[in-house]
Amino acid sequence: MGIKTYLKITFNSEGASPSEIMSRLQSLGFKPITGTYDMVYEWDNGATVKDAIWFADKVYETLKGYNVLFQLETISE
Repeated sequence: MGIKTYLKITFNSEGASPSEIMSRLQSLGFKPITGTYDMVYEWDNGATVKDAIWFADKVYETLKGYNVLFQLETISE
């Protein structure tokens, strides 16, 4: 059973460009996808809720000041 963190992004025309935001998130290990979410991060086995919270803080710090909204959902599949 793998754990994945899905990310949905809402861009703002007064913020950074979508390509810049996507590039920053890919540097964290996210992969672009199509569908309900914009990106996914696939965890190695053994990830915990504590890891997911730590990662949410990393996403927050990466996007801070870029005037975008984001939503994360971490699930076991």
